[in-house]
Amino acid sequence: MEKEKRFVVGLGEVLWDVFHDEKQLGGAPANFAYHAGQFLGMDNVVVVSALGNDALAEETIEALKARRLGYLLPRVPYPTGTVQVELDERRGHTFDIREDVAWDNIPFTDEVAEVARSCRAVCFGTLAQRNAASRSTIQRFLAATPPDCLKIFDINLRQHFYSREVIVESLRLCNILKINDEELETVAAMFGYADLDPEGCCRCLMDEYRLDMVVLTCGKLGSYVFSHDGTSFLDTPEVEVADTVGAGDSFTGTFVACLLLGKSIAEAHSTAVRVSAFVCTQHGAMPAYPASLLG
Repeated sequence: MEKEKRFVVGLGEVLWDVFHDEKQLGGAPANFAYHAGQFLGMDNVVVVSALGNDALAEETIEALKARRLGYLLPRVPYPTGTVQVELDERRGHTFDIREDVAWDNIPFTDEVAEVARSCRAVCFGTLAQRNAASRSTIQRFLAATPPDCLKIFDINLRQHFYSREVIVESLRLCNILKINDEELETVAAMFGYADLDPEGCCRCLMDEYRLDMVVLTCGKLGSYVFSHDGTSFLDTPEVEVADTVGAGDSFTGTFVACLLLGKSIAEAHSTAVRVSAFVCTQHGAMPAYPASLLG
């Protein structure tokens, strides 16, 4: 990797979403990097995680290459991660996430440290911090980033794989929080904000943890960006939903890419809403973009 280059990084779990009749490359960090790369150029994004020494690891590399995604994926003596995905009657999804896998054990290598020092923006969540090894690597990575790095905590609560301690530490290490309405309810109860409305809760988190902004997505009810300069709200477009896998990650990747391109919060928000609506009309988290979406 070029030492002088500044990278946008998806940091954490890389895995395969296994549906009843197929499997697709997934994991929030890879999804985030793919969508950010659509706007920034795929040679400017990197996925940092870990793989096993198995056939699925080789498939992962081939899938990342096919999408032109950069990667730093040390091999560890654990199986490459998989998640069983079930779609419900509303085209939403539930996950059964395999434990004790490669991305639970991401090592902080010299190469990983080098990417951290060259990082322009990094997105991370709670899931890859369920194990002490990867949690330590994520925290060390964030501590090694330059002062101007955007550090996005896409909280991404899954099953029971989170704790108040991990959320608090992550809030202290980030400067942008991305959260959905269901996750906000959980966090509000955990932090004693249950009596506040969503904006009040988001602004309390912003103030307490000195965040630059909080992005709140509410499914069909729209999305918000709360910043020190005000609030941006947009309705969610009505579309024919194929599935919602990766929609939130596409929102985050697009929003961050637009900020890095010098767009205003309102412009970045608008583009993120359009992209995530498009992703909902497609199967899988990393669909090919039509030219009109990048215009």
